[in-house]
Formats: sequence, structure tokens, C-alpha cells
Amino acid sequence: LMLLVHGAGEHSGRYDHFAEYFTAQGFVVAALDHPGHGRSEGRRAYIARFDNYLDALHRFHQQVSAEFGGLPQFLVGHSMGGLISSHYLLQHQDAFVGCVLSGPLLQTELKPGFVQMTLARTLSAVLPTIGVLQIDASGVSRDPEEVRKYRDDPLVYHGKASARTLVELFDAMDRIQAQAGRIRLPLLLIHGGDDVLASPEGSRFLHAHAASGDKTLRIYPGLYHEIFNEPEREGVFVEVRDWCARVLQEAHHGLPKVVHAG
Repeated sequence: LMLLVHGAGEHSGRYDHFAEYFTAQGFVVAALDHPGHGRSEGRRAYIARFDNYLDALHRFHQQVSAEFGGLPQFLVGHSMGGLISSHYLLQHQDAFVGCVLSGPLLQTELKPGFVQMTLARTLSAVLPTIGVLQIDASGVSRDPEEVRKYRDDPLVYHGKASARTLVELFDAMDRIQAQAGRIRLPLLLIHGGDDVLASPEGSRFLHAHAASGDKTLRIYPGLYHEIFNEPEREGVFVEVRDWCARVLQEAHHGLPKVVHAG
């Protein structure tokens, strides 16, 4: 089973092609819409506390586990979903046989400097819902059709990210970097080399600092943020499938773990 955790401003329906591929390979794929995203309730793309994302994911995870509890589980997180997944592992990694993070939002060049961050914290306290940062949709994919679909999707939030949400996300990035050594399960980090929304340095950092005995880093030169929506996505799917198959086989046979980077 793959528990899929989507990114900021989007929704789980944008992963239909991912689900179609992996269900055809014998996986069950389960995904939720975060609070304030897609078809879920809540103010659009706003979160008062980062832990609210974790609470919602945990409730959904419990529901899925009750229905498919006999299946080994992988946690799959993209972008902000990678940040959420990383934090979720700190409490629940024993529930999974492995984790796949796609373009995880662990570091970003969009983070404001000290003065701007101080202002953002002030706004978060007094005007938490005010919009302060607009994401450029052209950084999503090199495929113009994928960018068009993203821009035309009525369930995607196209406004500015709020001050409170940004502060909560940046603080969560700092916390996961400080606690990366607590992650110990098999880990696959995949990232577009030309990702301007979530820096590949975040994946490199987690690969270097996670305690996982089995961890693989794959940076795809030239690819943008949503590597599951890039022209090369079929090849990415194959690599994820093969990695999951290996982890399942080694978990079943108790084979020694290995460390990869590339």
C-alpha cells in the first residue's frame, strides 16, 4: 500500500496518473486532501498549526490501515507533502516498510531573509490570513500542458500563501533538519535538479543526515519540481517501483541494507 501525501495548494486528484500506474503494478494507492485543500473543508491553503496536517494524515492513515492492515505500507510525500511525511515518520515510521519523498520541501530559496522573516512572524500574529507569497506555476513542470492543467484546475489554490502558513512551514523545515537523524527506515529521495520551488539541497541534507541504513538519493538533471508530471515521469515511476520492490524483497528475506547516492 502507498499512502500518498500531496503538496501545497494542490489536491490528491492530481495524482490519478500515479495511482493508475502503481495500481496496475499491484499496489493500493490511498490519498487524502489536506485541510484547506481540494475537496476538504477549511480556509483555502491556510493552516493555523503545522501539526493540523499531521493530525489529519494520522486520522486518514488509521482509516486506511483498518481496511488494508495486512499490507506492507510505503509513505509517499511530494513537496509540502514530503515535509509533512518527514515529520509523520518521527512518530509513526514503524508503520511503514519504506518512504519515498519527491521534491520534498525541506529547504527552499524562496525563504525570506531575517528582516522579511521577522515581518512575516509579525503578520502571522496579527494578520495570519494575509497573503504574502505567490508561487510561479511555470516552475511546476517543463511540460506546457501540465502547467496549463495546473493553472486551470479549480481545485488548485492559485492565490498567495498566507503569513501564518508560511511561518508554520518554514519552522517545520527547521525542525525536521534538526531531527533528521531520528529517521531510520528505508528512504528514497527523488528530486528535480532544476527545482526552483523546493531546493534539491533539502533532499541532499536529509540523505546525509537520516539514520536510515538503506537510503537512496536520486537527483534528475534538468527536471523541475513535479517530477511525477515531467515528460520523463514514466522512467521516474519505474525507478520508484523497482526501489519499492527491492525494499519489499529485502524486508521479506532479511537481506543486508545498502546505502546509495546518485
